[in-house]
Amino acid sequence: MLERPDAATAAALARLYDLDLLEDPGDLVLYRALADRADGAVLELAAGTGRITVPLAAAGHSVTAVDNDAAMLDRARRRANADGVGDRIEFLEADMVDVRLDGAGRHRLAFIALNSIMVLPTREGQRAAFRTLAAHLAPGGLAVVDAWLPDGDNLARFDGRVILEWPRTDPESGAVVTKTGSAQHDAATGTVTLTAVYEVGRQGESPVRWVRRDRLRLISPDEMTAFAEDAGLDVEILAGGYDLSPLGPGSERAVLVAVRR
Repeated sequence: MLERPDAATAAALARLYDLDLLEDPGDLVLYRALADRADGAVLELAAGTGRITVPLAAAGHSVTAVDNDAAMLDRARRRANADGVGDRIEFLEADMVDVRLDGAGRHRLAFIALNSIMVLPTREGQRAAFRTLAAHLAPGGLAVVDAWLPDGDNLARFDGRVILEWPRTDPESGAVVTKTGSAQHDAATGTVTLTAVYEVGRQGESPVRWVRRDRLRLISPDEMTAFAEDAGLDVEILAGGYDLSPLGPGSERAVLVAVRR
C-alpha cells in the first residue's frame, strides 16, 4: 500500500480484501500439493488474512505466516482460531524483504503467493524477498513465487479509466459493497498504480467509502529466474499457471518452483 492507513481504515481494508478474494483464485490446490510434497515446516511471506495459511494448517502442516499488515494478521488469527488450527500457525508481523526467523534454514516449503512479490516497489526489494525465501529453507526445500503477467492489451488499458469491478454482499455485515477501480501503467518505471474504491452500505442508505492504492512493480519471468538463482535456488519449473503447465505466449502469470541448493 502506498500509505500506511490508520487502524480503522486498515481493519476495513483487510475485511474488504477477503471480500475481493471471495472467489478462489485457484492456487490453493497447488500449495496443498507442494506442502504435501515438501513434508515439513511451511513459511508464507505476505500471508495476508490467512487464505492459504489456514487451509495448509488444517491439512496438518506447521506454518509460519509473515505479513507487515497487523490488521491482515488479526483476521488471519481469527480465521485460524475459528477453524481450530491456531496452535499450528505462528504469526509474525514483519517485512518479507529482511525478516530472519529463529531457526531459519529448517523450512521445507517457503512461498510468496498471488502477486505479492509485486507490491515490493524496487528490483532490489524483490531480489531480497527471494533471498528471504532461500534463507529459511533447508537444503532441498521448495521455494515458490507467483506473479501476474499483464500483456500489451492490459497495459494499454491501464490509463486511469475507472471501471466497475463488482457489487457483492458482505457475508459478515449483510451490507452491499461496490468496488470500482482504475490502473495506471508507467512504462518508465515498469509499475502499475492500482486504485480501488469500495462503497459499503445497505440499499437506500448513504455508503461509507474506503480507498486503497497500491503500486505494483512488474516482474518478468527472466527476472524471477535470475533472482532465484542469485539466492541459491535451482529453478525446477517456470510454469504458466497453477496447474504447472508450461510458460508460453499468452500465459497470464508465471509460477516459479525452485529447490534450495
